[in-house]
Amino acid sequence: MEKEKKDRFLLSMLVNNEAGVLTRISGLFARRGFNIASLSVGETENPDISRMTIMATGDDYFKEQVVLQLEKLQDVRIVELMDMDDTVMRELLLVKVRVDDQTSRSQILEAVSIFRAKVIDLTPVSLTVEITGETVKLSAFIEYLAPYGISELCRTGVTAIGRGNNILSKKYNKEEN
Repeated sequence: MEKEKKDRFLLSMLVNNEAGVLTRISGLFARRGFNIASLSVGETENPDISRMTIMATGDDYFKEQVVLQLEKLQDVRIVELMDMDDTVMRELLLVKVRVDDQTSRSQILEAVSIFRAKVIDLTPVSLTVEITGETVKLSAFIEYLAPYGISELCRTGVTAIGRGNNILSKKYNKEEN
């Protein structure tokens, strides 16, 4: 497991915001037999450009090769292998938990407070909770809630941004000029 964590890497890309881009990028990984552990895509401040964040696992050779291959794709404007120590990473989790009695409800609400989560839906039989943070925090929250009975959950995958002046769009604009 320690090796897997060591081989985990994060790519951040600016890509054209148009149909088929995600298919071409994910296909590049699939053709090489590598799994994408997490993928997050969203429009940037420029509606013509999307930012894509991919978490994957692979050795140094694979990392280099995937960056080189991604840079060749016409729709990829810039790709960067993120420095995990100089990057802010977050993930969003929505989780629905069964509540059978008042005791379990109060224990879950206490955990919501401790983990700095937020109840976003409440019914007589369930609580739906929203939590953001690093992957390990979300995993710990899920582990805590599991004995109460998780009815449903969904995660966004990791999204990341460089710290301080480490700005991907500035690097892209610099290369363009």
